Amino acid sequence: MSTIDNISLVLVIIGALNWGCIGLFGFDFVASIFGGQMSVMSRIIYSLVGIAGLWSITLLFKEKVPADTGSR
Repeated sequence: MSTIDNISLVLVIIGALNWGCIGLFGFDFVASIFGGQMSVMSRIIYSLVGIAGLWSITLLFKEKVPADTGSR
């Protein structure tokens, strides 16, 4: 996997955890760190997570390469 794929997956995981916190506890972690949902930083983070989610769609269609099993 490329570096952008790894960054994308990390951002998607952050977004998923944030949505889990919102769903389970009514607590928006990103908004609490960056000063509310409408703050510029929160909106940037939300946008990056959204873009990462779109990028992650491409991971579904990448050709899978078998892992190297090493020497036998």
